[in-house]
Amino acid sequence: MAVFYLEALAAIAAALSVLMAGAWAVQQRTGNSGWVDTIWTFSLGLTGAASALWPAGGAAPNARQWLVAGLVAIWSLRLGLHIAVRTAKITDDPRYAAFAKEWGVDSPQKMFIFLQNQGFGSIPLVFSIFVASRFPDPALRIQDYLGAVILLIGIAGEALADAQLNSFRSDPANKGRVCDAGLWRWSRHPNYFFEWLGWLAYPVIAISTDYPWGWATLLAPLFMYWILVHVTGIPPLEQQMLRSRGERYRDYRSRTSMFFPLPPQKGAI
Repeated sequence: MAVFYLEALAAIAAALSVLMAGAWAVQQRTGNSGWVDTIWTFSLGLTGAASALWPAGGAAPNARQWLVAGLVAIWSLRLGLHIAVRTAKITDDPRYAAFAKEWGVDSPQKMFIFLQNQGFGSIPLVFSIFVASRFPDPALRIQDYLGAVILLIGIAGEALADAQLNSFRSDPANKGRVCDAGLWRWSRHPNYFFEWLGWLAYPVIAISTDYPWGWATLLAPLFMYWILVHVTGIPPLEQQMLRSRGERYRDYRSRTSMFFPLPPQKGAI
């Protein structure tokens, strides 16, 4: 059994490496690094769904495998299409553009390494999907339905946050202002929070005293929290917002929770 899981881990790593090499090629050809996040999202959905449905010993996928594959496919399609629509409207992603400016003439090589590292760092996410789908009891349990509800709440919450931000930005009267309406009044990054929340679904499905591999699924929410809060999510985005919105964003930041939705501090409008 351990060999099967290790083989799956190696296959996931190889697939993500190839797909992120493709993302690099698209970024280099178009000059728009926004496509990187689009391809990354679809890559996770593809490898996640494929790993969930991958037959073991010739057996057909069971109900849980189909459930997990369906959930990750829904997540991937919703988020990937949202990012694709957004990317089609811009010439470049300011976060990646800042990296490219910092790297200078070495930008193509460093971008390739950066994206390979991003693919490598995504292995725990896909492996968590794989492990959750392989829970040894073929019958669906209450934990499976609870995990599905958590992921669907995460998808719906992120979609709502994205819609509220798009609505705010589409109003010419809000040009240069900071969105603090709806979910954005309670968190500076509600879309990231709900993205993280959705990854809690896989530990809920998989963790059991009878399934030691299930504990590996904790890597997904832990990694996602780290990457969103400390690496490529909030830090570069907040730096960009401070450059573009200045004092308005500093005021917003002083009264609004960074990640977890909380009531705004006194003084919030």
